[in-house]
Amino acid sequence: MEDSFYLVVGLGNPGREYDGTRHNVGFDVIDRLVDEYQVSGPVRTGKALTGKGRIGGKKVILMKPLTYMNLSGEAVREGIDFYKIDHTDHLIVISDDIDLPEGKLRIRAKGSAGGHNGLKNIVLHMGDGDFYRIRVGVGAKPSPDADLADYVLGHPKGEDRKVLDDAEARAADAVRCILEEGIDKAMCRYNG
Repeated sequence: MEDSFYLVVGLGNPGREYDGTRHNVGFDVIDRLVDEYQVSGPVRTGKALTGKGRIGGKKVILMKPLTYMNLSGEAVREGIDFYKIDHTDHLIVISDDIDLPEGKLRIRAKGSAGGHNGLKNIVLHMGDGDFYRIRVGVGAKPSPDADLADYVLGHPKGEDRKVLDDAEARAADAVRCILEEGIDKAMCRYNG
């Protein structure tokens, strides 16, 4: 099992109109990893764009589901089955989180979906929440009566964009840390 692939999934929505939105921070982290580690691809594989490479000496498949956020589990299940990956210790999912302050990271070895529809669908398709996740804080909507969809699908500008860019870079580094040093080290280093 030691030489098997890790599946690293960034959650987001396909389509140019979603590029750079708060909801697509997972896609943005995958793009950073592809660039930083010269991962091959991306190529269309079933319901996702995927690339293969190595990070921290480990074999990885980087994935951006093309199913839209709420059906992310379909693409993840397809990848898990195709590459014969044990999701309990070889699946890392990166998502946005409105319950975390903007720019904060929260890494967990397992847990609930926490109200995130993409994570809910992955839990549904995996049968449990026993997979690694990196949540990137995008902050709460600006006011109680603001529309949540408008907020998470909004394009942050100025200082907000800078804070998210920094968080995405740290999330990409957290993926490397999980692969090289393990989930416990990553939680100690990046949860704050």
